[in-house]
Amino acid sequence: TVYAGTDLRLDRRIAVKVMAPALAHDPSFTDRFVREARSAARLSHPNAVAVFDQGAEDVPAGRVVFLVMELVRGGTLRDLLRRRGRLRPDEAVALLEPVLRALAAAHAAGITHRDVKPENVLIAPDGAVKVADFGLARAVAAPSTSTQAGVVLGTVAYVAPEQVARGSADARTDVYSAGILLYELLTGVPPYAGDSAIAVAYRHVHDDVPPPSQLAADVPPALDELVLRATRREPGARPADAGAFLAELAMARADAGLRPVPPASLA
Repeated sequence: TVYAGTDLRLDRRIAVKVMAPALAHDPSFTDRFVREARSAARLSHPNAVAVFDQGAEDVPAGRVVFLVMELVRGGTLRDLLRRRGRLRPDEAVALLEPVLRALAAAHAAGITHRDVKPENVLIAPDGAVKVADFGLARAVAAPSTSTQAGVVLGTVAYVAPEQVARGSADARTDVYSAGILLYELLTGVPPYAGDSAIAVAYRHVHDDVPPPSQLAADVPPALDELVLRATRREPGARPADAGAFLAELAMARADAGLRPVPPASLA
């Protein structure tokens, strides 16, 4: 649960994310949460939600474990997709670029997000794009390499094959999820659907992501090819990290002749 709050010492508005009580009472979770919060706090980038503090408090109702973060006014990328359905190719590129910049900074610092999805992309009223919740997926998941843990380590619509099959994740895992995100921006829907989370996860492992132009005829070939490359089932066939993905996105934008989009138009 996320609350808007006030830092009384520095007199600034902040966001306080309070973990579920069941997790707060698990010592192994608390230890992982502290480690991941410290890692996330080292990340300083204009496209990443800043982490200011972390702590725990014993109250009559039980133990409260919390994270104090930058407060970003506005909404999420999920909100934008609900309103718009899908974006034009130039808008999709304009939104993915800041996401990849934040992920590139994280990868350079040795941090893997593990849960790239529209709900974790915030859009401020001025169009500024910020990625939230670095490391939280790892903190919440139990230390295991089972298939079940692999599904936990990322929302199933965006989970990479290696997360499902081996429970492993690195920078190329974030690249895959960002590739699925680009597919959804271009088409309005993720590539896979199913009657259960396991059914969707199975398709990530066994099926190739189709070209987005099959659903959206205005998607240029350069973006089709980039989506397919970023979502290869074999991690070694993808861009090595978000920085490499960002460089390929810039080339695809140039090849497609797409013009820059003013950020405020996306708010």
